[in-house]
Amino acid sequence: MTVTDDHPRTPTDRPDRAAVIDVHTHLFPRISRAESRILAGAGEPWLREVGDGTGMMMSGADDYRPVHAELWEPGSRLAAMDRSGVDVQAVSSTPLLFGYAADPARAVDWCELVNQRILDFCGQAPDRLLPLCQVPLQDAASAAAAVTRAKAAGHRGVHIGNHVGQRYLDDADLLAFLAHCADEDMPVLVHPWDMLGADRMARGYMLPWLVGMAAETQLSLLSLILSGGFERLPRSLRMCFCHGGGSFAYLLGRADNAWHHRDIVREDSPHPPSFYTDRFCVDSAVFDPRALRLLLDVMGTERVMLGTDFPFPLGEQEPGAAVRACAGLTDADRAALLGGNARRFFAPSAPAADAR
Repeated sequence: MTVTDDHPRTPTDRPDRAAVIDVHTHLFPRISRAESRILAGAGEPWLREVGDGTGMMMSGADDYRPVHAELWEPGSRLAAMDRSGVDVQAVSSTPLLFGYAADPARAVDWCELVNQRILDFCGQAPDRLLPLCQVPLQDAASAAAAVTRAKAAGHRGVHIGNHVGQRYLDDADLLAFLAHCADEDMPVLVHPWDMLGADRMARGYMLPWLVGMAAETQLSLLSLILSGGFERLPRSLRMCFCHGGGSFAYLLGRADNAWHHRDIVREDSPHPPSFYTDRFCVDSAVFDPRALRLLLDVMGTERVMLGTDFPFPLGEQEPGAAVRACAGLTDADRAALLGGNARRFFAPSAPAADAR
């Protein structure tokens, strides 16, 4: 699909509505146990299919998560999109596939394998499936080179985790990588993973996902803001943080208050955190119209895009339900949230005019 400011034509387009674009969906392509050994002890993820439309995400010899064919089979995914009224998905790898713990040279080869599988998958319906590459983020130079190759191969953006070990996105090398993404005109989707405090949430109930994911994303955003990271990044960089930006919007007042009253908070940031909400986007995956209303008040309608976390069970099961139920939105607002903002986010930027 070519995303422009024109209405994208897809097989499910109807004349009575604009296209619905989901920016947060995942893929776990068919990868064999033998292929997973590229990572040599760093998780070694692969897919074990049962044969009845179900399967298991594997980590080496260990079961990781039961899954269904929409995660790896294009026909099943397109049928699900048709049922839910989604015209276009931006497709990114499942974070288990990142491979950040691997030796960088092995991680380069691994990302090449995963990225080609993403292209193969999206190539089955290129007007409906936008491929996002992954990169060996543990080595910023290799990651930047991977972005350049991926763009040339047809990827439309970059999908990264919100940290690599103890290094968050304000790390100097990771800032250089993000600047490279801006230079390549490749939008960046940031996903929380490897959640903090997992040892304290080991009692179950999926608490790392329910608590840790929100905290990870807020930590990433405040690290970029309070370190002065956004001051050092070009404004042309397009970034989207998944899961509604985590707890950022709800706790922004707390962060602003701290900036105004404690010099240790503002020593590297010339402006309060709320000043930087025009530097990034978030998806709409907050699952409650009231939470979405707050998110829109904080970020602005133009900075929020439909995201569902498809096809996982913690995602929005009826894509766009919260957007459609959110109070105080005009038809134009809903059209922007359901597709218009994403269309602009993934549209190639116009080349800068020559200075004369």
